[in-house]
Amino acid sequence: MRLQGKVALVTGAASGIGLATTRRFVAEGARVIAADLNVDGLETSGSLRPFRLDVAQEDQWVAAIAAALDAFGRLDILVNNAGIGAPGPIVELSLADWRKVMAVNLDGVFLGIKHAVPAMERSGGGSIVNIASMLGHVATVNASAYCASKGGVALLTKAAALEMAAAGGRIRVNSVHPGFIETPMLGDRLRADPARRALITGQTPVGRLGTVEEVAAAVLYLASDEAGFTTGSALVVDGGYTAQ
Repeated sequence: MRLQGKVALVTGAASGIGLATTRRFVAEGARVIAADLNVDGLETSGSLRPFRLDVAQEDQWVAAIAAALDAFGRLDILVNNAGIGAPGPIVELSLADWRKVMAVNLDGVFLGIKHAVPAMERSGGGSIVNIASMLGHVATVNASAYCASKGGVALLTKAAALEMAAAGGRIRVNSVHPGFIETPMLGDRLRADPARRALITGQTPVGRLGTVEEVAAAVLYLASDEAGFTTGSALVVDGGYTAQ
């Protein structure tokens, strides 16, 4: 029960890492606002409230924070997990697709931090965990928008951590950088392309894909008071991929 008494807001909570994180948070005693555009995929319980959120829209962030305060009276944890990609070569990528990836992956994190911080300050402090990617550290072909956005998340995290520390250190900001994880989206693609799965697992030193539960465990640590001296960090969960 490492999050007993705490209130969290998790974006992209309808599937994959976001869903695993909300489940782990509830199991650890937290009350959670589970936010996603796909409200039909969101779970509901006494400790888990669904909320429809487009993270690229500032007015919806204002409403989401208000929903957390109305439902549970405080906000202690924010997990900025919602993200999308736009695969393809740079010369074929439309400006509209580039901007959509930036709006969700980077603007969404900025807006989450901006509007969560005042609520966390009223609660006496908190923890913000931004889900970046190992592709915020190393690049790959045909993923320019995704790589750029996740690199932005990595440095936004550090900048925000320094600002929060300078303001008194009651709010910590960290990022988690997953590698190839068996999410529904990636899993579906790999089931249709066994050669791609073999290539990815061969490139990952531990020889397998990660699980969403393993990423959720890393998020839990950073969200909990056990990480009280950890801020501005980038926790990589990639099976050793970026160690090569």
